[in-house]
Amino acid sequence: MPKRKAAIAVGGVAALGAAALLLPNANASQDKNDQNAASAAGDTAKTLKAGQASGLAAQVQKILGDAFAGSYYDSGKQQLVVNAVSGDNNAIAQVKNAGAVVRQVKNSIRELKAAAGTLKTKATIPGTSWAVDPRTDKVLVTADSTVTGAKWDRLQSTVQGLGSGMATLTKSAGTFKTFVSGGDAIFSQTQQGGVRCSLGFNVTASDGSPAFLTAGHCGVAAKDWSDSQNGQPIATVDQAKFPGNDFSLVKYNDKTTQAPSEVNAGNGQTVQITKAADATVGETVFRMGSTTGLHNGQVTGLDATVNFASETVPGGTDTVNGLIQTNVCAEAGDSGGSLFTQDGSAVGLTSGGSGDCTSGGETFFQPVTAALQATGATLGNGGNGGNGGNGGNAGSGGGDQSGSAAPSASASDPSGAGGEQIGGAGDQSGSAAPSDSATDPSGTGSGSGDQSGSGSDPSGAGSANNGSSLTSTS
Repeated sequence: MPKRKAAIAVGGVAALGAAALLLPNANASQDKNDQNAASAAGDTAKTLKAGQASGLAAQVQKILGDAFAGSYYDSGKQQLVVNAVSGDNNAIAQVKNAGAVVRQVKNSIRELKAAAGTLKTKATIPGTSWAVDPRTDKVLVTADSTVTGAKWDRLQSTVQGLGSGMATLTKSAGTFKTFVSGGDAIFSQTQQGGVRCSLGFNVTASDGSPAFLTAGHCGVAAKDWSDSQNGQPIATVDQAKFPGNDFSLVKYNDKTTQAPSEVNAGNGQTVQITKAADATVGETVFRMGSTTGLHNGQVTGLDATVNFASETVPGGTDTVNGLIQTNVCAEAGDSGGSLFTQDGSAVGLTSGGSGDCTSGGETFFQPVTAALQATGATLGNGGNGGNGGNGGNAGSGGGDQSGSAAPSASASDPSGAGGEQIGGAGDQSGSAAPSDSATDPSGTGSGSGDQSGSGSDPSGAGSANNGSSLTSTS
């Protein structure tokens, strides 16, 4: 196979609002004069970028010990807010001197995690999720539109049993599902029909070969992947984890493949990916997907648990833990795509959620740091070298890390990259993607397979019918 440059597009037309935020210095930190002025006014809180806030959070957690009750980034003031329960006044003073804002709260991290454990034991119901929200000092519990009747009563009773002030229960209008597609479009053929996902980030595998990360439910659905519909395979799944986690390491078949460490943000913009980092609640993040293009929003929770309705076991549940929760929109076809920050940090891989990019919703992401640690891969170019950056904070959960992506696909996707498609009834290929009903005039398979796209697909790859449910972004 001749030497080639990996061309797995990260999405369609970028949303103007998100694209504008990616302009240089859009998230520039306050200059030294402003910081000095704040200090002169007696304010010891530092003005920080989101990435700096993540590092400071880890530092102050060690200082506070058991008194630490979570933290979040106040993007308006560009400050780190640290929650603390009653503790050592000297330790709290140290945290303030380190540059964080300290807020006294009621619930400790230990109590909040215990509450999440109770939910896991008593309320693991398809269509539910929960995550610790440090801004409210509570566990945020969400139920999608399928949780009704006895299931809703059971969930509501469990939340009430946690005690007053421990959790908040909300309803989502959509349905939790995996969103197979995202980033640059990648394709595969199975016995059930065509499958489409998205590339997240190019990486270097532990053996030095070029590879990329994508969603685990994509790697479970199919082993061989192409960069064009019905094209010859260019990459093979090396590792795939789903459920439990949701990541895959896919190695390029051609060892000389050039896999640039960048994300194509559309409209001629690329973002160089230089590191993996932990996500911070409150920070602004960007998601690129081949179905819906570039969108931005905020991180709303960490260490989230999502209970997807199983596509392979009737009545079963596919539970994924340790996810990043956001208010960034996504649709079917965006699975595996890149979640990143403006400064070039890789954060996550699109997993699933509810809603769409018209009405909004929740989207969950597999932390890149955890995927790098598990696979032994590192961020950076494969093949002939390039900037072989390391994986950053690989040991942590929701890293703020962005991945690479090549040229963007058009929003209508006349090339046939109209969205991830899983032919056959109910995603029989084994992926966790939602079974959105769609037709497939190309003959690659019809039925309730997850087919993502931007509405129409002149190539005959299938029209998207994004169901409103808690699903994966396949």
